[in-house]
Amino acid sequence: MPTPALFLDRDGVINEETHYLYRIEDVQWVPGIFSLCRHATELGYKLVVVTNQAGIGRGIYTQADFDTLTAWIHAEFASRKTPLAATYHCPYHPQGLGEYQREHEDRKPSPGMILRAARDLDLDLSQSLLIGDRCTDIAAANAAGLRQAFLLSGTEPTPCPGNFQLIHSLSEVLPHLIARNA
Repeated sequence: MPTPALFLDRDGVINEETHYLYRIEDVQWVPGIFSLCRHATELGYKLVVVTNQAGIGRGIYTQADFDTLTAWIHAEFASRKTPLAATYHCPYHPQGLGEYQREHEDRKPSPGMILRAARDLDLDLSQSLLIGDRCTDIAAANAAGLRQAFLLSGTEPTPCPGNFQLIHSLSEVLPHLIARNA
């Protein structure tokens, strides 16, 4: 039976926004991320990261750098009893270098990473939620048919189009997770 997911953008939602984060020593967690994820896990949600990673495509850091950081993040979540089911990323960008210079169906605002996760992890997208900090996150969530998208305030200078709820902290998502189980 398909299960719901809580999709999380990485930079700005899991960790504080840092220009092209790829080093462990630069990670600063967004307040409330582990508490929210622990509640989501207890309520039966799978935790899935979906993140654009243009830094790879632009040659700022390597795929190996990303993989090392991702493995560390997964270990940190697991140690807090909030295991991540998977991380999906898109290294492609229209201004990328070489093989990375192109549009790709995984690059948000396209829903490719979410749709792939649904197939791979047997997810019920109609009961799933996404938390992002960019309009591209909202567009991907809407295109994938998720039940709810949340935009964490503070990053976008102008309003985003689409269906979403603006939040100022991650704790505001918990009632929506609980509502599914009510």
